[in-house]
Amino acid sequence: MEMIQKFYYCACFTTDNIFLDEYKVHVRFVSEQQFRLDYGPVLQSLGCVTEKQFEDVLVKISKEVDRRKSLGVTSAERAAAIKDIYQPLHPHVYYLQESFLAQKFKHIVEYCRGTNASQEGLLELLDEVPGQRIYRFPVFEKHFCEELLEELEHFEQSAAPKGRPNTMNHYGILLNELGFDLGFITPLREQYLHPITSLLYPDWGGHCLNSQKAFVVKYDMHEDLELSYHYDNAEITLNVSLGKAFTEGNLYFGNMRQVPLSESECVEVEHRVTEGLLHRGQHMHGALPISSGQRWNLIIWMRASQVRNKLCPMCQRRPSLIEGVEYADGFTHQNDSLLSACWLA
Repeated sequence: MEMIQKFYYCACFTTDNIFLDEYKVHVRFVSEQQFRLDYGPVLQSLGCVTEKQFEDVLVKISKEVDRRKSLGVTSAERAAAIKDIYQPLHPHVYYLQESFLAQKFKHIVEYCRGTNASQEGLLELLDEVPGQRIYRFPVFEKHFCEELLEELEHFEQSAAPKGRPNTMNHYGILLNELGFDLGFITPLREQYLHPITSLLYPDWGGHCLNSQKAFVVKYDMHEDLELSYHYDNAEITLNVSLGKAFTEGNLYFGNMRQVPLSESECVEVEHRVTEGLLHRGQHMHGALPISSGQRWNLIIWMRASQVRNKLCPMCQRRPSLIEGVEYADGFTHQNDSLLSACWLA
């Protein structure tokens, strides 16, 4: 039923939160004049001191804006090509099965589905994690994580086209393009994660999540080592460590996006293979560098249109809608009278 509903982007998708990797800063670009006024001094302080360097930044921004404007079409083209070209190594991993899920996770979900479930009772079943409203619990069995990684590595080695999740992750995989959304990610969100988020985050749309963006990120000594401080385009995020063998690379959490890093007291949270970390999308966080090995993580950005239709989480304005494909960025057309059912406190 959800996929029949039309989903949209906010117009800020083509102007806001453009990440300049060389300077580790997110920027907004509407015009060159605006950009020079808003970011000229900032970039200069970060080492962009010559006109040639500044022109290079403008070229990179132009390419990223063009990529975003054509994202829906190019993503659909890649998905069609992958379906035509790619032969899966483990076809069964594309369809969620109970045997993939950790026993404790299934027990937690069963409790949340019960008529007497409460947030207090649920918290007794979850591991204690430093930081505000960050929760840890097992999600998958080890054998499934191993098979999923074999499938993803097989895909990486294939000739099929590959889209990357965003400008911060250069070696990730978009799971919707690979065909995981319908048979795996959507039922995982609807049937298993929804009962948990409904109790933990009722004030952040946890009881009315209706879309997602799912991808895998990869960290390697010769590729991406870390992830800069950021917030997610999501109401709620699940981050599951899939493997492999690695050292260091902990996540660190500050405060919500409204609080500057200089005023935040960050806490580190360790990755544990097969386990997931659940947090609010607007909770600022990053990943410290790994010091050896290779780490793969499954990231699910879960979205509630009834929340984001009131306020875009990226630009903090009422969204200006642009038609998208599939789940797009999780916005929908809804009557204002429906919005009171689920709102951001």
